[in-house]
Amino acid sequence: MSETANYPDLRAKLVVVTGGGRGIGLATVRRFLAQGAQVVVLDLAMTAALDDVEFVKVDVTDAAAVTSVADDLVARRGAPDIVLNAAGIVRSASAEDMTVTDWQRVVDIDLSGTFYVCQAFGRHMLDAGHGAIVNIASMSGSISNFPQKQSSYNAAKAGVVHLTKTLAGEWASRGVRVNSVSPGYIGTDLTAQVLADDPALGETWRERTPMGRLGTPDEVASVILFLASDASSFMTGSDVLADGGYTVW
Repeated sequence: MSETANYPDLRAKLVVVTGGGRGIGLATVRRFLAQGAQVVVLDLAMTAALDDVEFVKVDVTDAAAVTSVADDLVARRGAPDIVLNAAGIVRSASAEDMTVTDWQRVVDIDLSGTFYVCQAFGRHMLDAGHGAIVNIASMSGSISNFPQKQSSYNAAKAGVVHLTKTLAGEWASRGVRVNSVSPGYIGTDLTAQVLADDPALGETWRERTPMGRLGTPDEVASVILFLASDASSFMTGSDVLADGGYTVW
């Protein structure tokens, strides 16, 4: 890990991370721990053994289960200071061939799951009068990706961006900030699975990215920590693109 910014205000903060078992979520969990934060991971599984991390198995598409987890955690440890929504999947298929099952699964996890977590934990953060929520959207919420076809993912991530802005407007006066990060092509396990099926995609992505490469999970984690910390105290409703310049063309 390269030298990164230090955020003393994150020390001892209670952080909830969905999708913290791998990829960007896991990279950010490690960064929060390095800052001295207390981290609770909500996911279906953990791919790494981390000390001082509480793991709770939950499906974010189950609104009742998410609410139960939130209420239980708050009863034990108090309202979280920070919530990161990093749970997400992608399904690639042409719009005319996409199955209802695949469409619904992507929307359920990427968009509805994000809302359920924001709602369940947001209630407690509003009661406490403070907090920061960071949602992982995607540059796919601002553009239609090429050459892969993934209408469900694009639509769901556009929904995350607009959900973020909507919640930010509703909750700003009550002390809770809500922002999103929109990564470009990042070298995660999920990306590796896609490229295993179509290696040529990687070259296309690099050619269309002005910086000429894929990003790393840690580079996205840097943006997340900034939005979660007091360094961004006058930011809410913002969507920060971390895409190597992909969307400038």
